[in-house]
Amino acid sequence: MLFSLIRNALSGGKLDFMTVLLYIVSSLIVIFLCLPVHEFAHGFVAVKLGDNTPKYQGRLTLNPLAHIDYLGALSILVFGFGWARPVGVNMRNFKNPKLGMAITALAGPVSNILLSLIFMIIMKLIMLYVTAVTLYQYLILVCYVTISINISLAVFNLIPIPPLDGSRLLNVILPDRIYYKIMRYEQYLIWAVFALIWIGVLDRPISYLSDLIFFGLDKLTFLIFGV
Repeated sequence: MLFSLIRNALSGGKLDFMTVLLYIVSSLIVIFLCLPVHEFAHGFVAVKLGDNTPKYQGRLTLNPLAHIDYLGALSILVFGFGWARPVGVNMRNFKNPKLGMAITALAGPVSNILLSLIFMIIMKLIMLYVTAVTLYQYLILVCYVTISINISLAVFNLIPIPPLDGSRLLNVILPDRIYYKIMRYEQYLIWAVFALIWIGVLDRPISYLSDLIFFGLDKLTFLIFGV
């Protein structure tokens, strides 16, 4: 997010202090609220499916300090998508290890979509009931950015590259031999992903999918609130 603002400013656009401040506030909401919910969702689903590893590791909590990865948090601030410390899961404790792992992996991105829906509802309530113009603009921007980051997080984490959540879905589709061969290179693949983000290659597909989800949530809440 800040990267986009700075890149726009370097291209001749205006860099407004208040806009930057509100983007930072929105990013902090994601870092200290949404990322912990994302990781808690992984842990909660894993425990429900029979693996108590997250509970033993102290990860079945919404305390941000149990989940924050500082590099991932910085990435949220700069790029608008990043990560927290992965919740440890032992798939051998699931009745169906591959399916259990896939469901556990999906829980994180799904939680981000649900959080986006909650903030979309809050934004629609602000549209209906907040009349002070300046306060209205600030609150709408914070909600909009928080929604956008959450959706981007969901889309980003579903990229099927280790160690992102989407890679766990490959375990259901691919033969074990191929899957584990891919997983051996996860530390290199994730840096390749960030290189593609840095040069802007992934901007368009992530933005396109994020816009589709945003549009869907906007239409859904419009049916309820009429705005």
